[in-house]
Formats: sequence, structure tokens, C-alpha cells
Amino acid sequence: DTTTVDNKRHAPPSPSPHPPPASPHPLGAFHSPFAMFSSSLLRIARSAARPAAATAATARRTLGAAAAVSIPLDSPPPSVFDKIVNITIIDPSGARRSIPAMIGQTLYAACDMNGVDLGPASVGEAQWKRRSDTWTEPLYGEAATSGFDHVLLQGDHEGVKELEPMYSKEEEMLEEYWDEDEIYPGESRLASMVEVNARMDGMVVYVPDRLCDDIP
Repeated sequence: DTTTVDNKRHAPPSPSPHPPPASPHPLGAFHSPFAMFSSSLLRIARSAARPAAATAATARRTLGAAAAVSIPLDSPPPSVFDKIVNITIIDPSGARRSIPAMIGQTLYAACDMNGVDLGPASVGEAQWKRRSDTWTEPLYGEAATSGFDHVLLQGDHEGVKELEPMYSKEEEMLEEYWDEDEIYPGESRLASMVEVNARMDGMVVYVPDRLCDDIP
């Protein structure tokens, strides 16, 4: 049949079961390394984003927990006065005056800031520090280097009981600079070696007559 032959002649070709090979990439041989490099960068970016997301989630949880803590409305706000105690100083003439002292500073520094003359400071780093009832940390400091700043503390006061025990060097300087009848066990200390604590509020400190320290 002529009609059938013409239809077959002009019919579109049937698709091949095997697709034609892909045309080569313009970058040629560099296409594969470039793709590998891009995928590596993508993996690095994703791995870096995971810790950041975890940190942000942790921060949100922490802030949420902090916001959930209830604070009593009647509690006063923190103040610098919580870190200040008042100490009474008695000078050799018997005059009394109350001075403020910061918790953590030395008694010498508190007196110096408030115009109480104790003479030259017995400057020196701590020999050791008591960290607990069972552990004393050696700090290898030289401790007291002179004994001019001798003071008498109120021996039965709670603040005195909280002090670090006297260093051997401090005791040596007291005995070297002061007579035996001027040193009172449990009360005589060098002001530079006394650290102010919270229990010292209201404590009385007596300042004996100064030693002469201006001899050329």
C-alpha cells in the first residue's frame, strides 16, 4: 500500500532505548575536582553550623532557666556597703575614731586611706595561705620585712579568730623591732599582714606609740 509506505517514511523516529552521551563540560578535566572541592566546602560549612546552633540552643535554655528563677521582691539590691566594715582605731593619746575598711584589703591599707599613720609598711608577700582545715598552700613569699606597723587587735573578737595564723617571719619582725613587754600574744600583729574580713565590723584596734623611722 502506497499510503502506508508514505506514513512510515514521514513518521518521527522512535526514541532510542540508550540516551546519547552527555556533551563534555566546558571546564573539561577540571569539572570533577571543582565539584569535589565545592562539596567539601559545603560539608565544612554544615559541620561548623552545627556547634553554633547547639550553642545558641544551650544559651536559650540557660536564659530561660535563669528567667524562671524567682527573686523575692523584698530582697535589697547588692551594694558596695555589703563589703565594708567599720573598725574603731584608738591612737596613743586615747582618742577614738571609726574608719571604714574594705573586706579583703589589709588593715594597713584601710588605715592609710583614712589618714591613720602607722609608719612604714612591712611589705611582703604571703608565705602560705590556708585553703581549708586540712590544706595549707605554700606561696613562698617573703612575708614581713620590717616591724614598724605594730597594732594591737581586740583579741576576743570574732574577726580576729578568723584571721590567718601569724607567719614565722611576722613574729620574728615583732620580736626584732619591739620590746618583750610591748608584745601581747594573740593581739600583737603587723597591720600589713592583717586581712580585713566580714566579722571585723565593730572591732577595736589600738595603735601604740610609733617607732622612730626617720633616722638618717
